[in-house]
Amino acid sequence: MAMSSRKTGDKIIIDQENLLPEPKRNQRRWKMAYTAVYFIRLVVSLSKKDLDSQTKSLGSPSYVAIDVHDDTSPCENKRVSLINVYQRTLIDMVKEKSLEILNQLGGVSQVAIILETDVKDGVGEVDVAHRRDVFGENSYKKSPSKIFLSYVLEECKDPAIIILLFCAIMSLGFAIKLHGLRDGWYDGGSIILSTVHLVAVSAISKFMKSNKFEKLSRVRNDIKVQVVRDRRRRDISIFEVVVGDVVYLNKGDQIPADGLLFNDSSLKVDESSMSSEMDHVEVKGRENPFLLSGSKVADGNGFMLVTSVGMNKA
Repeated sequence: MAMSSRKTGDKIIIDQENLLPEPKRNQRRWKMAYTAVYFIRLVVSLSKKDLDSQTKSLGSPSYVAIDVHDDTSPCENKRVSLINVYQRTLIDMVKEKSLEILNQLGGVSQVAIILETDVKDGVGEVDVAHRRDVFGENSYKKSPSKIFLSYVLEECKDPAIIILLFCAIMSLGFAIKLHGLRDGWYDGGSIILSTVHLVAVSAISKFMKSNKFEKLSRVRNDIKVQVVRDRRRRDISIFEVVVGDVVYLNKGDQIPADGLLFNDSSLKVDESSMSSEMDHVEVKGRENPFLLSGSKVADGNGFMLVTSVGMNKA
């Protein structure tokens, strides 16, 4: 067996690999190569597992949260909330005088919040038009006024007028037959003219009286109501009251719309015009806060919150 040695200074280094036979040297080289390949595959697999675990921990792709600010004005936000108010609930609550529904809504103060009403400052003038559009006006839809021709037709249906016209036509016919058209139309024609004159005078009289009554009724019903708007009390027409208004009531005042009495008030109300109840009804803010349109305050004073107006009243 050959031996090889190297001399470095005073030391002698022996190459041990050359001491092994040729088959063993090849086997050792294969083992070293296999070990290197195995180590590389192990490193690659570990790196893949680490990458997968990081991907799973992310869960979902990243995103950026954007804070979007609403540029709409506070007035527009109020309008959206007012549209969502369920009017039927408020109408039924006052009509049935249901404390159960009122308690479910959170009381009178909470109803004011729902209607976007400031209890102390009242409704803002800028919101009045929109409230009128959403909840309606505080007036009733009246049937259209009769025209003059309708009164004429009513007069013509009178039995006395029918008999006069019948007699006039018969007289006109016989007179014309006996005396001819030139001399025979006097009697019958005069009766017809008198009947037409009577119908016209009566129809004109009723038409003028009807128009005058409507004007007087409009003036009589146009009472003044004291409300709180923009932190000030002011007198307005009853027809200008809107849902959410804070109305001041005093002895002798007519209640302009359905509503709720605030908690710190107490009234005695005459509801005889609304029901058969002749005795005065005691209205208290905590026990019985319900006020009906058309009734009158017999005693006391206080503030009420309007919940329904016009055709939507109980």
